Amino acid sequence: MTPMPATAAVRVRRAELSDLDDLVALEETSFATDRLSRAQYRRHLDSETAQVLVASANHRRFLGTAVVFFRKGTQVARLYSIATSATARGKGVGSALLDAAEHAAKRRRCHALRLEVRTDNEVAIRLYERHGYERIGQYERYYGDGADAWRYEKKLG
Repeated sequence: MTPMPATAAVRVRRAELSDLDDLVALEETSFATDRLSRAQYRRHLDSETAQVLVASANHRRFLGTAVVFFRKGTQVARLYSIATSATARGKGVGSALLDAAEHAAKRRRCHALRLEVRTDNEVAIRLYERHGYERIGQYERYYGDGADAWRYEKKLG
């Protein structure tokens, strides 16, 4: 597969049932532990409290995904997961997905978006900090493999 040009316009849309195979495949190649299962993705696609987003560009229909959760009784949304395909990294796909997740949270009248990220995931940490996320906490041994996590939050205006 040829790399995606850096100038490609990234489009983000809500995921559909026809994206299920691609969602699961990207999950398996992106994460060694703490993966969403096919059944979990299927449930989130139809959920009122979750939104699954898919990024595409230049006729490539699946370059990345983000999963956002909305809990009843709170105005804080949670970015549960974000992943981009290897060929799309560094091309604005993560930024486009993050912007779309924030927009989805604002539409739900959320005042903040929170997330957890592995303390050793420097690329993701740079992305979040570049987008105005602030570190608000730490969880020890948060992930299935025992890795620690930083907790970040962005106030949505």
